[in-house]
Amino acid sequence: MKALFRSIALAAGLLLLAAAPRLSAQETYPFVERDSTLYLDVWRPAQPRPDSAAVIALFGGGFVSGSRDKDYQKKIAALLCDRGYTVISIDYRLGLKDKAKVEENHGLFKLTRLFHYCIDIAVEDCAAAIDWTVANAPMLGIAPNRVVLTGSSAGAITVLELDYCRVNGMPQAARVPDGWAPAAVVPYAGGLLCRKRELRWASAPAPTLLLHGEKDKIVAYKKFGLPLSDKMFGAAKVSKAMKKQGIPHWIVRIPGIGHEVASWLPGSVDIFCAFVDQALAGRVSTLDATLSDAELVPTRWTKMSLLDLYKQ
Repeated sequence: MKALFRSIALAAGLLLLAAAPRLSAQETYPFVERDSTLYLDVWRPAQPRPDSAAVIALFGGGFVSGSRDKDYQKKIAALLCDRGYTVISIDYRLGLKDKAKVEENHGLFKLTRLFHYCIDIAVEDCAAAIDWTVANAPMLGIAPNRVVLTGSSAGAITVLELDYCRVNGMPQAARVPDGWAPAAVVPYAGGLLCRKRELRWASAPAPTLLLHGEKDKIVAYKKFGLPLSDKMFGAAKVSKAMKKQGIPHWIVRIPGIGHEVASWLPGSVDIFCAFVDQALAGRVSTLDATLSDAELVPTRWTKMSLLDLYKQ
């Protein structure tokens, strides 16, 4: 009988192992060298997609914490590799760890200026990672025009802002190769910090899938900012501005949920892949959906505000 149970347990273990996402060995490369070096990790799929598509993924952490090799990044790398994508997880400078800059911009009325700094340097590093990826596409075995940008929270802000800066010719995106555009941009609980208080794209951005919790007060679902100051526009306002300009995009709104959406890629990987497939086929129209997920439930992140986040 014990032998039978051991056989059953072994068989179950093998089934679980077979069902687990297949992840290649991690390859690490430097992509920016200045006072400090920034690195990225490459994860290659066992069975690459026929179109050689790739995903550049940015971690979250409020511009004060996080790294390219945190457990969540490895989890999404495994999931996306299992769908055939080469995944490139990148580091970027964390502006709120710059004590001199934080001290210089201390106080509520300087908060917007501080966040501009944090986002600007993150966008510069994302642009540098894109430049490295395009230059090394043959070595990576990917198609440089089929690179998707995704991110969580601060990473989501960065990828959304990168594409906004790219189409508006802003210097933060200067290292993006000429003529290059993301195949798609998928921010999880992201937003745009707008200097002109009105969102406007000078040319069409990349196909964009916005995913946001309607109760999010960390990266506000609608907008955040002091009167007469620049605003952080969340998915609701970004979508409204895109509709006004006739820019096709998808928005997925999750009622009753806050910033938990920042880590929802594992639960929404089918939506992610469906959108990217549409984008790569050049067939993106506007979709406005309200969804719920039984596994996506309110936690302390729904109750927290932006200021609560930085009090931790």
